[in-house]
Amino acid sequence: MSPRIGEPCQTRPAAEVLAENGIEVPPVGPLPDLSDPPHPPVLNPVVESLVRVEHPRIQLLECYRRAGWQSAVPDCWLRRSVAERLGRVADDLPERWGLAIFDGWRPFDLQVELYRAAYTDPDLPPGFFAEPDDDLLRPPPHLSGGAVDLTLTADGIPLGPGSDFDDLTPLAHVAALEHQPGPNRDVRRFLNQVMASKGFVVFDGEWWHFEYGTRRWAAITGGMPQFGPAGPAD
Repeated sequence: MSPRIGEPCQTRPAAEVLAENGIEVPPVGPLPDLSDPPHPPVLNPVVESLVRVEHPRIQLLECYRRAGWQSAVPDCWLRRSVAERLGRVADDLPERWGLAIFDGWRPFDLQVELYRAAYTDPDLPPGFFAEPDDDLLRPPPHLSGGAVDLTLTADGIPLGPGSDFDDLTPLAHVAALEHQPGPNRDVRRFLNQVMASKGFVVFDGEWWHFEYGTRRWAAITGGMPQFGPAGPAD
């Protein structure tokens, strides 16, 4: 049986988990204005290796490998500086909170697999999966090693704040719940806040998708893209 986008589900509804365990989301303000301006090309890529993410407060869910995607890789790999920033995010979380990673660096062949599978649905709008592009100046975010898909955990349970990972509906949008008060909205806000505090930017179409050093990161921050395509030997 072929794997399917969004399966298996590895989160539990955030509101349910927090209520069961008596955990409150720390106070957090509204989401900032979100945008996704045109992404500049990578003209002067930084030479920086991929490293395996290892941190006591970060779970590796390995969604695509466990689902059986042919080109998926074990563990989670990110550029060294990105992994270090993510570790600082985890270090600063309150007690009982942590992170769970769905996906990090993604081989080009896996990007092709996912894109083709998602867009068998002719009604799916563009943008949910980056179009595979082998142009060295315009790598997809995950191929650069600067993008990470993740969620918060509460008492070690990965949270789904209003939707699961790889939800291909409008609920995936970061601000989809912004005018619906409650734990799901607050978890999205909290996740965005803690990631932004260490320099990450969010893709406005996916609450779980954050980037640093990528073309999107450069477009949003006004910086220069740092990372071109990455591979296991980088």
